[in-house]
Amino acid sequence: MSDPAAQPGAGGDPEELTAGGSLPATWRDHAAREPDRPCLHDSVAGWISRGRLAEAGAEVAGRLYAAGLRRGDRVLLSAPAGVALVAAHTACLRMGLVVVPLNAALRRREVAHIVADASPRGAILDDPEMQSWVRQDAPEAVLCTSAVDLRPGNAPSLDDLDGDEPAMLGYTSGTTGTPKGAVLTHGNLLAGAESLRRAWGWSGSDRLVLALPLFHMHGLGVGLHGTLHCGASAILQPSFDADAVIDAVREHRATLFFGVPTMYNRLAGNPRAPELAALRLAVSGSAPLPAELHRRLEETTGLRTLERYGMTETVMLVSNPLDGDRRPGSVGFPLPGVELRLLGVGQSPGSAPEVPTDAPGEIWVRGPNVFAGYWRRPGTGPRTDGWFCTGDVGRRDADGYLYLEGRRGEVIITGGFNVYPREVEEQLADHPQITEVVVAGRPDEEWGEIVTAYVVPAPGRRAPTAGELRSHVAERLAPYKYPRAVVPVEAIPRNALGKVQRHLLGEVASTEAAAT
Repeated sequence: MSDPAAQPGAGGDPEELTAGGSLPATWRDHAAREPDRPCLHDSVAGWISRGRLAEAGAEVAGRLYAAGLRRGDRVLLSAPAGVALVAAHTACLRMGLVVVPLNAALRRREVAHIVADASPRGAILDDPEMQSWVRQDAPEAVLCTSAVDLRPGNAPSLDDLDGDEPAMLGYTSGTTGTPKGAVLTHGNLLAGAESLRRAWGWSGSDRLVLALPLFHMHGLGVGLHGTLHCGASAILQPSFDADAVIDAVREHRATLFFGVPTMYNRLAGNPRAPELAALRLAVSGSAPLPAELHRRLEETTGLRTLERYGMTETVMLVSNPLDGDRRPGSVGFPLPGVELRLLGVGQSPGSAPEVPTDAPGEIWVRGPNVFAGYWRRPGTGPRTDGWFCTGDVGRRDADGYLYLEGRRGEVIITGGFNVYPREVEEQLADHPQITEVVVAGRPDEEWGEIVTAYVVPAPGRRAPTAGELRSHVAERLAPYKYPRAVVPVEAIPRNALGKVQRHLLGEVASTEAAAT
């Protein structure tokens, strides 16, 4: 087997990734060198320069300091993607506040959980309803919109940050339960951005079309932080629209686009998709990119989409190579500075050997990008030696490429055999009667669990029966992996970044399972 550490983009001294000190320090240096260079664009502000963004961030920091916010205070942040939001975000980081990004789609109960857990001292929120919830739950918190309509002031210190200081409190997506706050330090954020600069050849000449929300690691920690760290530029879009993305690529001569599989599916179906060939790199993440969609994108655009793997707790971990084979269904090799091991269930790094080639194992990682721990949960997070169990299951092929099989808790144990949902989903995806499919386990007295396919039928078609699905995969899967039940649904439940919310599958089922 090839040594994954020797693959393109892997390796690198972890200490080199944090040599810049912090992201705000690198932003300051870029602004000082070329203050007039265009940095960010939105439909309201137009293009603003590096220097102007630095000035706006300093102004906001002064207002927040005058309102009583101090280094280490947690600040909730939620607003539409745009220059105002970026100025507020950078201001918080530059003065040592801890940003707590909030999804604007969160409801009262979800916001109350985060407020109770994070104990914020401030909140920058554009949604009036969310403002009212926070005001009730944290009446002493400084509250304003992204315009930061507070009295002017001066922050006595900016950009003077230690890599071990907390920078962000990122709440996990909560696809299986109550979200936890992952404490990401300034060193973690810097290491994450620097590893991508090296692996993807990200430079000041790149221009990113950024249609991802700026409350999640994909849009914020990768798209925005990477752009500012590399001295590149970005076109911020308030939401995803396929035509708007293609327009931005053409009008602004963009070179990069980052998206989730749902976005790529819509782009692939757009008659203007061939215009995306102007990009030098298209990156997919946050949810698995079906191999069939990977191939369809190449056919329609000429682009071989680069799939990667990361988490709220770790920024990015693994990426297909920039120069080399980008294999459909694989997320590639560890990024610079990242160590990765695949171990048997219940084993931990140390003396335990890795699982054999093509065998599934739990993914353990270590590196300067890995978070410090979960907020107010002592003893959780990375071990004392820095290793962190991601909770994901993966396998490596003979060439060292990593393939994700699913979350550890998603493994279906049927008749004593382990079934990994993604493997079955990949083989069912090309059935002509299916638009989307998700596989999960369902309790069964005889088998323990049975492999159940939740399917969105193709337009004008009925859902296939379990027998039809078994016939479809008979030559590709072992019999114990065959679906034994089919549940037609109108839509697969997903969060804002396209991740399947498996714990909600039972709630959205439109009919009883057609078991055989």
